[in-house]
Amino acid sequence: MALTVHELLARMSAAAPERHGDYVRVAFPALGTQNALLCRAPHAAAAEAFRRAALLWLAEFEAQFSRFIPESLVGRLNATAGNGDWHTLPAAAQELFALCDWFHWKTGGIFDPTVAAAARWWSATSGRAPTDAELSATLELVGWAKVERAPGRARLPRAGMQLDLGGIGKEYAVDQVFALAQRHGITDLLIDFGRDLRVCGRPPEGGDWRLGLEHPQQPDACWGGVALTNAALCCSGDYRRGRHLVDPRTGRPAVNGVHAVWAIAPTCTEAGILTTAACLLGLAGGEKLFEQTPGAAGCIWSDQGLFQSRRFQKYEIQNIPISA
Repeated sequence: MALTVHELLARMSAAAPERHGDYVRVAFPALGTQNALLCRAPHAAAAEAFRRAALLWLAEFEAQFSRFIPESLVGRLNATAGNGDWHTLPAAAQELFALCDWFHWKTGGIFDPTVAAAARWWSATSGRAPTDAELSATLELVGWAKVERAPGRARLPRAGMQLDLGGIGKEYAVDQVFALAQRHGITDLLIDFGRDLRVCGRPPEGGDWRLGLEHPQQPDACWGGVALTNAALCCSGDYRRGRHLVDPRTGRPAVNGVHAVWAIAPTCTEAGILTTAACLLGLAGGEKLFEQTPGAAGCIWSDQGLFQSRRFQKYEIQNIPISA
């Protein structure tokens, strides 16, 4: 069903903001998940202006990039794959595609938005192992470099190709809403989009933001937490949705003993990409990735044990109440 910006915005705005002392909390559905903003603004008008600006931006973003909305840019690219149609890329799409270029290169091809074609195959066959011919045909549809680009436009040249920006879109949205908050003078802020988090300033209780790390074997409980002041925290893994990460190099779901990865980075976009890449690379590859990424920290829960990068350990807290 097609959803307009107006309809998306109305759905997001249904719940009234809640006041917690000097802080305002807003909870809303968007981007296929539950989300929350918790902030302290210079004055009530600034908080309301930020809320309105953030929800409008998110409604416009979802309408443009959700693969579940046929009229979105991604929906139209996927629907016309192989028929030769070019689609105009607005400024936000060009920026997002440029980020895909960068992270595809940075991860050695591990991050690839076109892996959606392979993921869709596994979903449609309920996990049945493909024949060699089926796997080969599916891999022909995967490859970020296969997306044809020209100044301000793009197309998918092969029938069956699929684009899914879900591996970067929600995290990119966190960073864009974070920038909106800064422009509204907000310096104490928690953004939580489906457990993709970014914080700055101080929480209501003071000190650092204390954020929980879910236990992969008990998802409703936390095994520990981290204390952050101006950073992003993301998690990826198989413990909530089962076997869901497909490796674009093989076309198969990753089965390497890694069940959860947490990443701390300056931006949510980078943290999200690092978690996905480490899940696909496995323990040894994930360790190397975190140790070689300046400004980032990582933690990997695997069958072989718990790995924490040197930088991650400095953020870890234990036996302290957590914020989220």
